[in-house]
Amino acid sequence: MEWRDDGLILGTRKHGETSVIVEAMTRAHGRHFGLVRGGRSRRMQPLLQPGNHAEFVWRARLDEHLGTFSVEPVTLRTARLMASAEALHAVCHVAALLRLGAERDPHPALYETAVKIAGGIDRTEILAPFIVRFEAAILAQMGFGLDLQTCAATGTTEDLVYVSPKSGRAISKAAGEAYKARLLPLPAFLRNGNREEAPPPAGIRDGFKLTGFFLARDLFGPRGQTLPEARGAYLAELEKRFSA
Repeated sequence: MEWRDDGLILGTRKHGETSVIVEAMTRAHGRHFGLVRGGRSRRMQPLLQPGNHAEFVWRARLDEHLGTFSVEPVTLRTARLMASAEALHAVCHVAALLRLGAERDPHPALYETAVKIAGGIDRTEILAPFIVRFEAAILAQMGFGLDLQTCAATGTTEDLVYVSPKSGRAISKAAGEAYKARLLPLPAFLRNGNREEAPPPAGIRDGFKLTGFFLARDLFGPRGQTLPEARGAYLAELEKRFSA
């Protein structure tokens, strides 16, 4: 069996004395593993780092086998990631979120967003809103999507500023004012599509507070896990930049 696909490298682990097993998020074949023979060589190691974009050829005798990867680099980002702790933690966090999905299940929309995040590591002003939207997309893909388009109490689409922690639905300012201490803030940028924009720090903090609540409650908590360490490390770097 054989297929060819482009993908984003999420991680590697050693295999034997000279090889590595590469984990990649591919466009059409989902999160996939493959053995790269000689992957620990000096020539190959820089090509197989997380965040790099590559073209993969997967081969195996049977579909259920691990199989082997041939890897042709497309975009190398290692040097740029090593130069920015914020970017490095962002890519690691995206990888942790993608691991929530079943292996080999294709999720082309998540793939495209992950590639966009990896490609935006040099533009820190838009990286944070991309990641908040990615967290919301992961929730939706796993069956816990947030409804941020209409007020759960009145049905209005105007002045939506809160989210109910129980239902994950938006609440208008008027309907939620009396209960705002028990509601989560809804930043405006989460309702403005995927425009490249730089929301204020307060909006970014509110966005991560919102998605973090539902990630912890609905995805990581039931698995007996806490939110990824990379997420906390990324948010810490983000605060450093906001405070500078």
